[in-house]
Amino acid sequence: MGAPIVVVDYHKGNLLSVVRGLAEVGGEAQISDDPEVIRGAAGIVLPGVGSFEDAMSYMNESGQADAVREAVGRGVPFLGICLGLQLLFERGDERTDGKLHGPSDPERWVSGLGILPGSATRLRSGRLKVPHVGWDQVHLTANGRACPLLRGVPEGANVYFTHSYALDDDVEAADVTTRTHYVRSFASAVWRGNVYGVQFHPEKSSACGLRILTNFVDIVRGEAK
Repeated sequence: MGAPIVVVDYHKGNLLSVVRGLAEVGGEAQISDDPEVIRGAAGIVLPGVGSFEDAMSYMNESGQADAVREAVGRGVPFLGICLGLQLLFERGDERTDGKLHGPSDPERWVSGLGILPGSATRLRSGRLKVPHVGWDQVHLTANGRACPLLRGVPEGANVYFTHSYALDDDVEAADVTTRTHYVRSFASAVWRGNVYGVQFHPEKSSACGLRILTNFVDIVRGEAK
């Protein structure tokens, strides 16, 4: 495969479980915070740790954000996991101050990577517990049934979630590969070209998650069918 898959370290949490998951399915992966290493990766995984504002602040200041955009623009396969999925989009409303800003509040939004159009917003419910933690189902869209990342993943598969924010309704329907229904119906996986993202944690999702990681390794190697 040549260059390894790089798991981006934006200094917000433990990334070893993602590396171990990729290694378990035969992938060669390394953790790096170096923009040049990210640019030269065979594939990029942006994991799900920390908050939207914290992550984007570090990625912008360190040069990682530009490195990711450049690599993706060249066609390098990219997988965003949990927060890493949300950061793909234009904006999110998870601020470091922890406040729930109103829809018209100019302080509400933080700019994301802007690779895909749309936003990530807080799950709000007076009835269901937030954060959404535990096993839940993913429902395949027509795009999802054709998606190389989801090859072998059955309709209604159970995967592991832990999140308080999710993609909103302004995400383009053509990019959505699965939907999950909790508090609201939200896109729980997306795909456009060489860009993939999942709201759940494949490294914690047992056999189904390992299938997804296997598929990503195959995509990076050019072996996806």
